[in-house]
Amino acid sequence: EVQLVESGGGLVQAGGSLRLSCAASGFTFDDYAIGWFRQAPGKEREGISCISSSDGSTYYADSVKGRFTISRDTAKNTLYLQMNSLKPEDTAVYFCAAGMFTPYDSIWYARGEYDYWGQGTQVTVSS
Repeated sequence: EVQLVESGGGLVQAGGSLRLSCAASGFTFDDYAIGWFRQAPGKEREGISCISSSDGSTYYADSVKGRFTISRDTAKNTLYLQMNSLKPEDTAVYFCAAGMFTPYDSIWYARGEYDYWGQGTQVTVSS
């Protein structure tokens, strides 16, 4: 059974940091690009970061570039998202997702490229 389980969300003040984790099982983690998405109330789910399986290339949405860092530990089948300098507009449910595709600039954020999704973890940033 394929599973992606996010953890690490919570309530933090503006300017603070959180690290999200996504534990993967049931598929060959090394073969998949892994991404982070988020969905705020009343808004569409948006891609915020992705890391490729082939060469470790990373991609970020402009809204988080310079503040968030994505990484993967293939030995632990785990994906991470280090979030620094958090802002109230970062408040959302954060999802990890896995897709067997080669990401590049114009498709890494496309939800249709991802085959598996986690259930999400809530991040709330207070002002």
